[in-house]
Amino acid sequence: MIRPATPADLPAIHTLIRELAEYERALEEAKATEEQLHEALFGSRPAAYAHVATDDSTGAVIGYAIWFLNFSTWRGVHGIYLEDLYVRPTARGGGHGKALLTELARICVERGYQRLEWSVLNWNTPAIDFYEALGARPQDEWTVYRLTDEALTKASGTS
Repeated sequence: MIRPATPADLPAIHTLIRELAEYERALEEAKATEEQLHEALFGSRPAAYAHVATDDSTGAVIGYAIWFLNFSTWRGVHGIYLEDLYVRPTARGGGHGKALLTELARICVERGYQRLEWSVLNWNTPAIDFYEALGARPQDEWTVYRLTDEALTKASGTS
């Protein structure tokens, strides 16, 4: 049901990324190409990793998790930051999302990482309920900040 992604999975992953962006009401922001995903996941210096969930009967990719390593200066070890977790609505309830998170938790424990972290939109109560049922707890004392587009260029001093 869960396995590391391969380059052959990229068309399906790209489609699922766009489905997630549409669900999150931000399709216009999903600009990544399959070529960019290939370089990030399978290039000479991978910056991220991916696992896919497949349909038990057809083998079709129906979900994915894209993640990368972070580092805790307080703990002195790596952790995993889960960038995306998505399972097609028609496949939800079949245990695929839980299996993806279980696999990432297993990787953390196996490698001595001490954190598995991610962000969720405040309005996404089905996801919040799912995460909390697994024992995850919100870190509500932290606010995420982001620089993009013109603000990023301006902050870089190159504008």
